[in-house]
Amino acid sequence: MSSNPQDQKQQSWVEAELEDSFDEELEMEIDDERISRELRQIKELRHKSELDRRTYFGELLRLQAELVKLQDWVVHTGYKLAIIFEGRDAAGKGGVIKRVTQRLNPRVCRVVALPAPSEKEKNQWYFQRYVPYLPGAGEIALFDRSWYNRAGVERVMEFATEDQVEEFFNDVPEFERMLARSGIKLIKYWFSITDQEQQLRFLMRVHDPIKQWKLSPMDLQSRVRWEDYTKVKEEMLERTNIKEAPWFIVEGNDKKRARLNCIHHLLQQVPYEEVPHEPVVLPDRVFNPEYERKVLPKELYVPDVY
Repeated sequence: MSSNPQDQKQQSWVEAELEDSFDEELEMEIDDERISRELRQIKELRHKSELDRRTYFGELLRLQAELVKLQDWVVHTGYKLAIIFEGRDAAGKGGVIKRVTQRLNPRVCRVVALPAPSEKEKNQWYFQRYVPYLPGAGEIALFDRSWYNRAGVERVMEFATEDQVEEFFNDVPEFERMLARSGIKLIKYWFSITDQEQQLRFLMRVHDPIKQWKLSPMDLQSRVRWEDYTKVKEEMLERTNIKEAPWFIVEGNDKKRARLNCIHHLLQQVPYEEVPHEPVVLPDRVFNPEYERKVLPKELYVPDVY
């Protein structure tokens, strides 16, 4: 370590900036583990990931650095990448999506999470509402649920008729082959958790005011109709697992392992390579000796409460 006080000051500033950058992930981890006093009494909740924190954070940051390289390559080559995240409610899809997008440019990598279809959309070609969100050249689109709603929740909750479901199964393989022929790389992930794990995660949401918004009436019904969802999932995987867009199952009981495994697998599906960059040189600031900075009214500033 340098003995020069100026060097030490500079180093401490750099370290503080790095810590601030990593705190975002730490905040999400704390949020994942924050549970109510009542739930702490449930013995089954006292389990930890098989990965220690040091290994998890080290691997996550390494994989996120690779995701940045992937992003640069996608932009450089005009690649079109679409990734579908499906699975049980509370299976960890959102957590993986957060870690994928955390260090990426939102102008390149965007998340698509569509609400329930409007009356107009219900009477359109089923896939029509999803088409505008497909990636163009140099873009990555992450679908937090997708057109597979028809094979899952719409079927179980009887929002779609059996004829509509059968039509979907007949159409979706050709629709996805059309995407492949147009140059879109489609990757499909199904997140799987056990019955008990979903129940525990739902209990955490029930008892956590910050997370209760995640529990919709449809989510609660998914507990009641667990077996129905299992049956339709099995048929969906069997009938829509095509060569051009196969399904990949992510074991989600251990959140940390699921995140790392999914991101690692995703990186293996794209033939990206590091893109050469021109060296970035910070230009000198232009100083105007005649410029005098104005003093702004105090009421414009946010109060220093902290």
